[in-house]
Amino acid sequence: MIRRFSTNFAVLALLLDTLSVLLGMQGAAQIRPLLSRWPDGVLFRPLFTPVAVPWALYMLFPIIWIGIMFFFAVYDGRKNLRVVDEFTSLTLSAMMASVALAGVLYLSYRTLSRGWFLTFVALTYGLLIGWRIPLRLWYRHRRRRLGHFHRILIVGAGEVGREVEATLRQYPDHIQIVGFLDDDPQKQAQHPDILGNLNAIRRVISKHRVTGVVFALPLWAHKRMEKLIWALFDLPVQVWIVPDYFQWTLHHAEVEDFSGIPMLNIRAPALTEYQRLPKRLFDLVVTSLLLIPALPLMGLISLAILLDDGPPVLFRQKRVGENGHIFIMYKFRTMVKDAEKLRHLVERVDENGHILHKHPNDPRITRVGRFLRRWSLDELPQLFNVLRGTMSLVGPRPEMPYLVEKYEPWQRKRFAVPQGITGWWQIHGRSDKPMHLHTEDDLYYIQHYSILLDIQILIKTFWSVLRGRGAY
Repeated sequence: MIRRFSTNFAVLALLLDTLSVLLGMQGAAQIRPLLSRWPDGVLFRPLFTPVAVPWALYMLFPIIWIGIMFFFAVYDGRKNLRVVDEFTSLTLSAMMASVALAGVLYLSYRTLSRGWFLTFVALTYGLLIGWRIPLRLWYRHRRRRLGHFHRILIVGAGEVGREVEATLRQYPDHIQIVGFLDDDPQKQAQHPDILGNLNAIRRVISKHRVTGVVFALPLWAHKRMEKLIWALFDLPVQVWIVPDYFQWTLHHAEVEDFSGIPMLNIRAPALTEYQRLPKRLFDLVVTSLLLIPALPLMGLISLAILLDDGPPVLFRQKRVGENGHIFIMYKFRTMVKDAEKLRHLVERVDENGHILHKHPNDPRITRVGRFLRRWSLDELPQLFNVLRGTMSLVGPRPEMPYLVEKYEPWQRKRFAVPQGITGWWQIHGRSDKPMHLHTEDDLYYIQHYSILLDIQILIKTFWSVLRGRGAY
């Protein structure tokens, strides 16, 4: 939809990345002898001269690494608008490139130093991120100083239009929402961001220097939308249409071909058996690996909780899982004892009647608990939920039963897949949005599920936790 950079910049990035790979290879060759001295030559065999890297690898390694970055769309100007998205793509491509290049060495130059290869991967990854950080900061400063933003007008201030607005506002460094157009007089009176009715579209585009228009109108306004689109063809604006099928989709929507006729299947199964089995295997393998460093850390956290507020260490709570199944979810206790009985101190109802049960200054949170929540360490015991199969690493967050009882029918679609420790919501809002108010994020995950998406979400979760945004 929106391009973060031009094709010329993509070419420049391609050259800089190629240079980064070459510098990583040469730098690792010079650094490798130093690894023999630490720690006392235990990890790496003694080597006192720089590694002689075959010239063939200087040709092959950049081609493979850059090719994998192309596969992960690192050079696609329409993606990676946010820094967390770009760093996730870079991390994924680095992981895949490491595996691919290790395979190349195994089949060719098997005697080449493993210490050199590990140093090369780490150094190259650092260089790829290193040149992007200052450039991103400079571009953001320049864009804000010159006002170079995509100015977007949304036609339709209903549910779909507001969802579009919420999504676009995640990119404040690139997009400015000019406002809405809507024919409903009541909405116009209640929302100052509605700049007029649909007939004012050309005037608003000219007055506010709009560069893009998003149509988010209901299905019954199809004819009206068609006329408006034709009326914009002589204006230099981009036009996008968001189809209003959201309220019909139960689990997963697919475009199917029936004798050459494209049809939208709005009741396709959420996960096929071919998807469910790899997801479970992925959960078991990754969770087992994560528990190796997590278990000692969990022991230290348990000791800290005991010293701060005494037992119990774990907090057990009933949650609603896949297909409405009730299970016990584990967390480290971060609140005072009997915190559930004090829920009324923080629970409130917003103007739309939604229950809000989280608060950044919750008086029930202990000193250790605030630290654990800040870095999401209280979630670690849920790895055992994953091993048991009651949860997945990635998926919609399991909700409390009393809140599920208040769900609207369409919100229950989020229980069509295994519930997860992290998910699409956490990397886009975390505690900034309560779970029952982010169902559209869960449905996006369900509709676009893949193992690759799970990996992307796990990596983005790592970056989101480091930033600490929205965690309380």
